[in-house]
Amino acid sequence: MTVTTVLVANRGEIALRIVRACRDLGLRSVAVYSDADANAAHVRHADAAVHVGKSSASKSYLNVDALLAAAAEAGVDAVHPGYGFLSENADFARAVADAGLTWVGPPAEVIERMGDKAAARATAEAAGVPVVPGSGVVASVDDAVAAAGQVGYPVLVKASAGGGGRGIRPASDESELRKVVDEARREASSAFGSDAVYVERALQHPKHVEVQLLADTQGGVVHVGERDCSLQRRRQKLVEEAPAPGLDPALRERMCTAAVSLAREVGYVGAGTVEFLVEGGEFFFIEMNTRIQVEHPVSELVTGVDLVAEQLRVAGGEALSVTQDDVVVRGAAIEFRVNAEDPDDDFLPSPGEITALELPGGPGVRVDTALAVGDVIPPFYDSMVAKLAVWGPDRATALARARRALAEYRVEGVPTTIGLHRRLVDEPALVDGDHDITTLERLLG
Repeated sequence: MTVTTVLVANRGEIALRIVRACRDLGLRSVAVYSDADANAAHVRHADAAVHVGKSSASKSYLNVDALLAAAAEAGVDAVHPGYGFLSENADFARAVADAGLTWVGPPAEVIERMGDKAAARATAEAAGVPVVPGSGVVASVDDAVAAAGQVGYPVLVKASAGGGGRGIRPASDESELRKVVDEARREASSAFGSDAVYVERALQHPKHVEVQLLADTQGGVVHVGERDCSLQRRRQKLVEEAPAPGLDPALRERMCTAAVSLAREVGYVGAGTVEFLVEGGEFFFIEMNTRIQVEHPVSELVTGVDLVAEQLRVAGGEALSVTQDDVVVRGAAIEFRVNAEDPDDDFLPSPGEITALELPGGPGVRVDTALAVGDVIPPFYDSMVAKLAVWGPDRATALARARRALAEYRVEGVPTTIGLHRRLVDEPALVDGDHDITTLERLLG
C-alpha cells in the first residue's frame, strides 16, 4: 500500500493544512473545489485541482459520485476527507476503498460502529471505559420515561447517530421528557437520517476533555495527550487548550489509558479522538470522533507531533513515527476559533468580502487560515474561517501571547468572533482554568 497522490476532499483551512502536509512529505496533492471556491487558497496551493460542482455543499463537497470521479480523473491513490462534510461517512469511506483507493482514516466498519452513539457506548463499556449512566435505543416515550427513572433526572435525549450537538434535548422531569422525545426524534431524522434516540443522565457542571489518539495498521496505538474543550456555545466549541488545566494527574493517566484501550478494542487506524465528560473526580465516555479534529493544532504545539503527517504515513502502511515514550507534553497551548459570525446579533453568520486583514505573529503564535484580502466568505459552508493557536512554556505565558495576538488580529469587511475572544481571554474563569461546559453560556447571558 503506497500513497503518492492524495485527493483532499474538503475546503478552507483544513484543506490547505492537508495540502501543506502532503508537500512536507513529498506527496502530490489534488484539491477539489465548488463554483464558490474556484479561486480559494487550497486550490491555488495544491499541485492540481478538480471542479466538483455548484456552490451548494450537497452538489459539491457532499457529492460522493463527483468526488470519486475527481479522484479517477486526477489519478490519485488516496483520499483525505479532513473534518466535517464526509469525513465520518462510512459509506464514503467504503466507496473510496471499493474504488481501489486508500482512505486516510479508520476502516468504514469502525466509522459506522463509533458513529452510532448507542453502539459506541456499548463498545466503550465492553472495553472497560466508564460511560455516563444511560440507556440503549428507546422504542417509545414510555421506554424513555422508564430509562430516565433508572438513571435519574435531569436527563438528555440524544440522537444515536448524532454529532455536533444536534439531536439533543434536555429534560428535568417526566413531563418535560414526554414533550421532548419526539422533538429529538424529528431533529435526528432530519439531520442524520435516523430517528433512533437514547436517554443519558445530564451531568450538571462537567468539563469536556478529549484524548487525541494515533494508531497504525501494525498494532501501534499512542495517545497524544488531552485537550480541554469546555468553552462552548450551544455545544459548539469556541476555545480549546492542551493540556487540560486543573486536571488531576492520576485521572489524566486513567483517561488516556482508557482511550487507548477503546482504540485497540475497535481496531482503530489513523488519528481519532475520544471525548469525555469530567466531573467530581470521575470521567465518562461520550463519543469517539473518527477523524482529525478542528482543535488538533494545540496537541501539535505541546508535543511537536504532526498529526496530519502521521495520518498520511499510516495510510501509506508505515508504522507510527512516535512511541508513547516519545510523546512528551511541554508547555501550554490555547486555540481560538475565528468565525465569521456576529456575537452581538446572536452569532448570526456573516458572509462577505474581506476588505482588510492583518494576521498576528511573533513567538508562539500560529494561524491556520485560507483567507486573504479580497476573498469572499461564501454563505454555503461553516462559518469558521481561521484558528488562532498560541503556545507558551507555561499557561500564563500562553495567555499573555493570546492577548497580544488577539490585539494584533484585524479582520475588516465582516463581523467575527475576535472581539469576543479578546473579552474571554481576561475572564477569570478562563484565566484560572476554572470553567466547564456551562461557563460560556452563563457569560453570554
